Amino acid sequence: MKNSAILLISCPDRKGEVATIADFVYRHNGNILHADEHADEESGLFLMRVEFDPKDFDIDLAEFGKYFAPVAETFHMKWRLAQSSQRQRMIILVSKYDHCLVDLLYRHKSGELACDLPLIISNHADNQAIADFYKIPYAIVAVTKENKTQAEAKIQALIDEQKPDFMVLARYMQILSNEFVHRYPQRIINIHHSFLPAFVGARPYHQAFERGVKLIGATSHYVTEVLDDGPIIEQDVVRVSHRDTVEDLIRKGRDLEKVVLSRAVRWHVENRVLLYGNKTVVF
Repeated sequence: MKNSAILLISCPDRKGEVATIADFVYRHNGNILHADEHADEESGLFLMRVEFDPKDFDIDLAEFGKYFAPVAETFHMKWRLAQSSQRQRMIILVSKYDHCLVDLLYRHKSGELACDLPLIISNHADNQAIADFYKIPYAIVAVTKENKTQAEAKIQALIDEQKPDFMVLARYMQILSNEFVHRYPQRIINIHHSFLPAFVGARPYHQAFERGVKLIGATSHYVTEVLDDGPIIEQDVVRVSHRDTVEDLIRKGRDLEKVVLSRAVRWHVENRVLLYGNKTVVF
């Protein structure tokens, strides 16, 4: 596994930021491997991702902030440093539909998703056999209208016990409470089976069929307290026609859902996503 340091930055857009950051890495004997930046004219915000080889870096990365602070203060930067060698911990929540779960588990086993997966949580037993095949612990927490608060508390306890870096809703068909979402800001990734902002909420394929659309899509986004309204990470579409039934739309949509979700998860794991407002930049 390669060992690189990844510096993620957002700050007001000013001259000299790229040069100053590159000079800082150079002066401390780092070698920049990738550098991507974006200046948002409307908000006046500058965003940057710098990946560098720390092999000969003359600063202990644990003390990076002490040395980088003068640069950050000069440009009023919000920043964080990640290391590719430090694997994030992911928990998957799923209901009955298995296509996104199976895709994530395969990509995780093959090494495409370089993270640890200590637990799958579900409100149904349907996917137990799949979890057993991949040797991932599978916790079942049944959810009903009557026990929703208690069930969510159990789920929260399971999550906190594992101390994950983020969670993935792989077609988890339950709406999380605002309190739950606020506890894990920008740490819950969802897949919604439509091209948001179209067809929010339940049964989007049926909504699309009734509307007679010619394209259907899938959207992966961070979860916020507003249903299906969080910052979008990835989307994709496929063409449909008047000949397609609702079942055809669902079948085509499932192929999109698993690919879109896996891309979003991989980009999150690789520290490629920067948020600003209700948008993302994916480098």
